[in-house]
Amino acid sequence: MMFLRLYFVLLLLLATSGKVISQEIPFQIEVNSLTKRIDQAGWKPNSFVFTGSSSVRFWKNLQEEFPAIPIINTGFGGSQASDLLIHLDELVIRYSPEKIFIYEGDNDLNAGKEVSQIMKDIDLLVTRILQKLPETNIVLISTKPSPSRWQLRTSYTVLNDLMRQYATTHDQVNFMNIWNVMLDKSGRPISEIFIADSLHMNAKGYAIWNKSVIPFMK
Repeated sequence: MMFLRLYFVLLLLLATSGKVISQEIPFQIEVNSLTKRIDQAGWKPNSFVFTGSSSVRFWKNLQEEFPAIPIINTGFGGSQASDLLIHLDELVIRYSPEKIFIYEGDNDLNAGKEVSQIMKDIDLLVTRILQKLPETNIVLISTKPSPSRWQLRTSYTVLNDLMRQYATTHDQVNFMNIWNVMLDKSGRPISEIFIADSLHMNAKGYAIWNKSVIPFMK
């Protein structure tokens, strides 16, 4: 009897420990839920994977806009490039995608990270992806201009330019610039393409993204 009690106590401790560890890894619970939902819906190898922070997570009409291309959206809200590195196998590698679109850097800069650190994380992402999926292609999506983070615009434009340069010097990497097309004639973010938080986009904003991504959907 004593042995059984000790056995069940040990099982309880292991289960509790697992939950704690899972919750201590950033976004692990959200990633678990996301991957389970994708598996239940079904997916195909050689799809196009779109991943990154909430701007990708809320890009709901991608599959509708490009019905001929199987698309897997693994965006997870609030993420930074370092978070995607942690979950790269779960959110990207396991799907063996033909092309990968990455939107990171927005939250990184808002969290106070240096541009140099963000570029190191992006380089690690690209390197790990191409090591495991040498035939795939990667599209780095520029950070977007948003009214709520307009005070960081200088850092955003520097990061965007470095990502653009990185893409020109790395095979199988392309750069998708959505910064310029989201500015009005005065050079400020188009206010009517954002929801009330002045950070995330409404349908008009995603219509701009859908148009911008067309050249890369081949």
